[in-house]
Amino acid sequence: MKDILRILKMGRELWRSYVVIALLTTVNSLFTIILPLLSGWAIDELRLGTDASVRYVILLATGIFVIDLGQTFISNINGYVGDQVQVRLQRILSNRYYEHLMTLPQNYFDSELTGKIISRLNRSINQLTGFIQTMSNNFLQFIFSTVLSLIAVAFYSWEVAVLLFSLYPIFIWLTVRSSDTWQKYQKTKNEHTDIAHGRFAESISQVKVVKSYIQEKRELSYFDTHLGVVQKTNIPQSKHWHKEDVKRRLVLNVIFYAVYVFIFYQGTQGELSPGQAVALILYAMNIRIPIFTISWLVERSQQAVADSKDYFEVMKLEPSIADVPNAKRLTVQTPDVVFDAVQFGYDDAKQVFKDISFTLKPGQKAALVGESGEGKTTLVSLLLRLYEPTNGTISINGHDIAQVTQKSLRQNIGVVFQDPSLFSGTIRENIAYGNPKATKAAIRAAAEAANAHEFIDTFEKSYDTEIGERGLKLSGGQKQRIAIARAILKDAPILVLDEATSSLDSKSELLVQEALERLMKNRTTIIIAHRLSTIQNVDTIIALRGGRVTETGSPAELARGSGVYSRLLAVQTARSAEERQKALAKFGIVA
Repeated sequence: MKDILRILKMGRELWRSYVVIALLTTVNSLFTIILPLLSGWAIDELRLGTDASVRYVILLATGIFVIDLGQTFISNINGYVGDQVQVRLQRILSNRYYEHLMTLPQNYFDSELTGKIISRLNRSINQLTGFIQTMSNNFLQFIFSTVLSLIAVAFYSWEVAVLLFSLYPIFIWLTVRSSDTWQKYQKTKNEHTDIAHGRFAESISQVKVVKSYIQEKRELSYFDTHLGVVQKTNIPQSKHWHKEDVKRRLVLNVIFYAVYVFIFYQGTQGELSPGQAVALILYAMNIRIPIFTISWLVERSQQAVADSKDYFEVMKLEPSIADVPNAKRLTVQTPDVVFDAVQFGYDDAKQVFKDISFTLKPGQKAALVGESGEGKTTLVSLLLRLYEPTNGTISINGHDIAQVTQKSLRQNIGVVFQDPSLFSGTIRENIAYGNPKATKAAIRAAAEAANAHEFIDTFEKSYDTEIGERGLKLSGGQKQRIAIARAILKDAPILVLDEATSSLDSKSELLVQEALERLMKNRTTIIIAHRLSTIQNVDTIIALRGGRVTETGSPAELARGSGVYSRLLAVQTARSAEERQKALAKFGIVA
């Protein structure tokens, strides 16, 4: 019951609509009670034969017609309001889920498949909104019609009223008793459905890899295997449900048999007139319909509870990275960046950083160098507060970034990722992603600075060209230059570059490098180095090894030492190109 109440509370913002539904339902229930009464009066009048009043029976028939007409309109108006409630509620719950997801830290998304997150959203929202609509459209009518019908039955025969009332506790007890087993089956089905949909989303997003490695059958088999588990689990779940439903309905059959026998017996003894007997039978039928409806309502409620558990579990997650109370807004003009004794690990078993300390002065260009797996990208994620250090501090202009708002922190940092990470939509929308209010002139200026305007202008729709999901209609160099234009337009004083020029052709690489040089001008820049030439042109090199900074200094200073940078330089004198590439690859660098 607690789970049901929790679900119903999700729709409390729409209470006005529920009041309208309740009022309309009440009127419909009253109409349902009046109809058997009018029918009984008509039958008793017809018993008089030629002495019956034609005017009276026509008046009763007209009353039945008017009530019938009223139910037609009211039920449809009620249905319309319920439909609008469902769509509005779907929007509210989806936005609430999406908004909450955006507050969760990066490590949540590191451990979850995108497809699973989407599958949970669709399944949970559909079940929640469907259940609440069902309850709003049926539950109140079920309550009102049942209560009023029982009162009307008790007026004629309290014994029949007691028999009919006994149905409810018996039926509900039998239904609740079978609930836990049904939900266990549903949990298994949901888990495998989410896995299947998660892999489906992965395969579609990486369809080039699937096709190039000829793994279509393998991916289909993986998808089908998990859906097969869903199908197999559905067999015992369905058997369990229908076996229990037979038990419930047998109880109903027996009790209704007793009700009819009692009504017919009282009629033969003259305790009930034919009209009263008919009215009682009609009232019993009014109660019989919602009783059988309980089975459907309970099934919907069980499914809603089972399918929405993931939704509520996600909504209960507290963001591990949150703004402190009264966090200040970070304002930066000429930024310095300081890492002071920073420690970090993705879990307790493995520490990525044991003691990271270095300082970047305003306007400096610094390259992070280290073997693959030393945490170069993680260091940047810490600066963006996508993760939190387990110890130590990171400061910008003397402000601990843990004490400022995340929004203001990220407003002051521009990022060009290794993967350009573009969105479906137009080129204009992608360039203006960090500044949606930017003018057309500003967008064009950013594109020109990124060496992107020339190729953009060759498209028929220019900046309004749709680029497809993740920019698939563009080449690697074109995507990278749009990503650079996006960072230029953001105009943040701190810049992070995770270069991806190694996969570009020579012409694209030159254009991208020129754009990067413009972008880095007068900004404090952190570069995750992928090219030896890039390392040689920075102000400071920061070498990482074993979770610590092993050396810092200018390229000229470090070239005279015996550390990572001097070893990288020595690689250039390797006897063969193959040996040189192998040595550089340890550091994620190309010549």
